[in-house]
Amino acid sequence: MTDDVILKICDVSKSFGAIRALRNVDFELRRGEIHAIAGENGAGKSTLMNIVDGILQPDSGTIVFDGKPVKITSPTMAQALGIGFVHQEIALCPDVTVAENIFMATTNVSTSLLMDYRGLHRRAKAVFAELSDIDPAMLVRDLSISHQQLVEIAKALTLDCRILILDEPTAALTEREAQVLFRIMRSLADQGISIIYISHRMVEIFDNCDRVSVFRDGQYITTENVVDITPSDVVNNMVGRVIDNLYPPKQRDDEKTGEVLLRVDGLTAPGRFRNVSFDLRKGEILGIAGLIGSGRSEIVRGICALEDGVTGDIRLGDEEFDIRTYRESIDRGVVYLSEDRKGDGVFLDISIASNIAALDLAQVAGTLGIIDPNRENRQAETIGASLDLKYGRVTDPVSSLSGGNQQKVAIAKMLSVNPRVIFLDEPTRGVDVGAKAEIHRILRNLARKGVGILVISSELPELIGVSDRALVICEGEIAGEVSGAAMTEENIMHLASGAQKLAG
Repeated sequence: MTDDVILKICDVSKSFGAIRALRNVDFELRRGEIHAIAGENGAGKSTLMNIVDGILQPDSGTIVFDGKPVKITSPTMAQALGIGFVHQEIALCPDVTVAENIFMATTNVSTSLLMDYRGLHRRAKAVFAELSDIDPAMLVRDLSISHQQLVEIAKALTLDCRILILDEPTAALTEREAQVLFRIMRSLADQGISIIYISHRMVEIFDNCDRVSVFRDGQYITTENVVDITPSDVVNNMVGRVIDNLYPPKQRDDEKTGEVLLRVDGLTAPGRFRNVSFDLRKGEILGIAGLIGSGRSEIVRGICALEDGVTGDIRLGDEEFDIRTYRESIDRGVVYLSEDRKGDGVFLDISIASNIAALDLAQVAGTLGIIDPNRENRQAETIGASLDLKYGRVTDPVSSLSGGNQQKVAIAKMLSVNPRVIFLDEPTRGVDVGAKAEIHRILRNLARKGVGILVISSELPELIGVSDRALVICEGEIAGEVSGAAMTEENIMHLASGAQKLAG
């Protein structure tokens, strides 16, 4: 890595009405470096990157690219300069193939009357040679979220980039896929390509990046070499205070009643999972670990009747849990939060209050079954206060909230039906470290009130930190259970990869 600067941002500010998203921000990116940007949601990271990519225009300040002042007026201009941007939010065309998505930009400017599908697929296969074994002929809508994220990354790799911006690129990836991405990033940096890496995951920053810049409340705070600081230093700069309790204390021995809230025996869905048996006890947080594609989510969805063709015995307390629809699961007090928050967790364009009430409208209905806005608002205010939800008005759309507060709305929606069992799939994906700590606290408080909680997480530090014990899934089966001192990343990965089986 050389010391010369390819991108210099000087005194940039940006406001949206009365909200100052960026205030006199400075930033430098060197050639051939992997430079992390860290900050809580709302810190200004994405706004700054949208300015670099030409999506937004700054109110003031200058951008110097390769030694020359530039005004980047559009993403097309940014791409022409050699700036590629992989956004956190997936923005693919679902009804066309992987190959067509990857080469859409070049196809749009082509003068050919006919599409060379064979050539597209051949070129796409070459792009995926190192990244994944995704079939370029598949329609994007048929891909998992993790594979869609890989398609977004592949699109950027086809561009002749001098700067590559990656915004939370591993949020939907398996550990194996993430490691492949990190190797590609280092190879690109060795070729002189500069990478801006936005992430909330301290392990990724410290394992793969050269420098890290911290933003807070729309302001630039500091830039340091990662070898010269600690993850705690970065987190404390991000939030402006010391966070030393990311994970609350686990269930104490005197809190363990042994009472089984949910018993699953021999749960099977051909081709997805088989012979899955476990107990979820009152007041505990049970973790589910495993590689993406191992069947983790399908198992939980199968319990809630969100998967077809599932057999096995399920008991909720002393009663048989024989349901046919998710509506019946909700009515029995078993609720599920999807890993796809914006697709399945919340309705972005409707109000906070309407989102929270969505699972049981009868609770906020007045005479003749018509929704009473006052009841709906009161319910949202009460549950929102218990979760320390940050908002302007409960009538504001959920899209107006930060990622962490959107996730709190999704949790509030589940709490509105007073559940006995809560399943959460990737509960802190895409939220900042401060919001993560709050969500972990919320989950532990719910457990202490006797709710049974099952958490699926690809972040092993989170799974270990928040769970009382964890089941590890490998190829659709429970490979083992870990708890106490045996709940380590190494043991979990050995089980998840099929390399080792531990006694429960």
